[in-house]
Amino acid sequence: MPFKISIKKIGAINKTYRHLNRYQRILRILFKYGFDDIVERLHIDQYLESGLQMINRKPREQIDKLSRPERLRMALEELGPTFIKLGQVLSTRSDFIPPQYLFELAKLQDDVPPFSYEDVEGIFLAEMGKKPEELFAEFNRQPIAAASIGQVHAGVLQGGEKVVVKVQRPDIEKIIAVDIEILAHIATLMERYLEELQGHRPTSVVEEFAKTISKEIDYSVEIRNIERFERQFEQNSAIYVPRVYRDLSCRRILTMEKIQGVKASHVDQLRKQGTNLHLVAERGTNLIMEQIFVHGFFHADPHPGNVFILPDNVICFLDFGMMGRLSRQDREDFTDLVLYMVARNERKVTESVLKVTNHYGDIDKDALSLDLSEMLDRYLYLPLKELEAGKILQDLLELVSRHRVFFKPNFYLMMKAMTTVEGVGRILDPDLELIKLAQPFMKKVKSDRLRLHRIAEEAGLTTSEYIDLLRDLPEEVRSILSQLRQGRIKIEFEHRGLAKLRAVLDQVSNRISFAIVLASLVIGSSLIILSGIPPKWHDIPIIGLIGFLLAGIMGFWLLVSILRHGKM
Repeated sequence: MPFKISIKKIGAINKTYRHLNRYQRILRILFKYGFDDIVERLHIDQYLESGLQMINRKPREQIDKLSRPERLRMALEELGPTFIKLGQVLSTRSDFIPPQYLFELAKLQDDVPPFSYEDVEGIFLAEMGKKPEELFAEFNRQPIAAASIGQVHAGVLQGGEKVVVKVQRPDIEKIIAVDIEILAHIATLMERYLEELQGHRPTSVVEEFAKTISKEIDYSVEIRNIERFERQFEQNSAIYVPRVYRDLSCRRILTMEKIQGVKASHVDQLRKQGTNLHLVAERGTNLIMEQIFVHGFFHADPHPGNVFILPDNVICFLDFGMMGRLSRQDREDFTDLVLYMVARNERKVTESVLKVTNHYGDIDKDALSLDLSEMLDRYLYLPLKELEAGKILQDLLELVSRHRVFFKPNFYLMMKAMTTVEGVGRILDPDLELIKLAQPFMKKVKSDRLRLHRIAEEAGLTTSEYIDLLRDLPEEVRSILSQLRQGRIKIEFEHRGLAKLRAVLDQVSNRISFAIVLASLVIGSSLIILSGIPPKWHDIPIIGLIGFLLAGIMGFWLLVSILRHGKM
């Protein structure tokens, strides 16, 4: 059964949170690295009142000397796999994260101590019904690599083929599911209290991240990705796709062929074995362009560690957990955007930007068009070899985000893939011109749209949709009229911008209720003491004394809470 993380917006129930221990650990680490100001602005104390009182808010001196981006990276690494993966995803979002943070988040390390071989055996027994030594001719008990989601062991099949086996960490699904729920709650608070982030829709970012990580920790998804990727390039001898052994793979175990090659970043080693660096750089770029613009299914993380160079200048991609998808319409819309930019058609550029983005609220199209025009002026008169696709895309992301316009999620992965492959390509060949290599693929996308069979296909689909509409129209009209007669049609109004007011009213009502209970305790205790109801201590009714003690504690607690928020 495929694993899927669900997003639930968590509210405050009697001021407690159902994952209180994990939530407190997250806050403790945030305080440790000096992010208590963010926690205060999010008003998390409304949900974890008692827990926050026990947390030391002062960061250690040696940590306080580091820059804020460095402290964020260290905090995410200490918070564990979910937050490391989130940081890696955010490192591609220049529209959401300031540049100084992007550089630091790109350094996030996913290297953690391995888990025990006994746990490996337990996972094999649960998934395969047998221990590793019963399935493999050889199985190295010591992992050759360990990360936060799983670790890799070397092995040899019964037939003698060398393989690598990825084994998922025990209980990693539960850990990530809890963290995602907490992130969803924090994102909701961000939208409520951090005005500078409201247009960025943090809850949407968390929802998209949940989908991504759900796929990444399900190895059966990666198996399907590899098989689809192999079908795309089965006639292309310039690329090699590792073989997957399905009978030794499942949701938590992945067995695949061991690749003997050289990482794309090891330039000196590649030169020694006679690799044509210019050819490899061009091939790698063309392969990514083909994945994006021809197939719409591409490797979203082609960094040097995931690209191996084999003999005869053959390229091999590894780690297919993060794959991007673009529909035909998405590919055509992005192609239009780039070609209109080259043609300096400012009106069409603005229209194309709005097609490939989401926006919430009204947009000043004239201001957006003016900013796009100024951006074009900076680049379009430069020689082609001086143009960097990664820099242009980053500037475009930052520009549209200033207008509260945000690219659709799959476009971020596409831009990340293009930027990464350009960086790897320039390691191999500093003269690589990604934009020049991408042009033939984009022109093909443009020309394919004008072919007769495509026009006929779209005309047929449009005709079919109109026929369906005409066929369903009488029934739809009849249904609306029926509901009108029965008075069942309702008009709903959505009030926006009242979240802060609701929070303040909730706080006020809670304090008033608290004060009423406090006053009742004082009055009730006074009456008991005056009436002299036994039992007594030094002629004073004990029940009355207890009431006054409770009233004193509650009054002190209320005073501290008011002072801490800076409002009397």
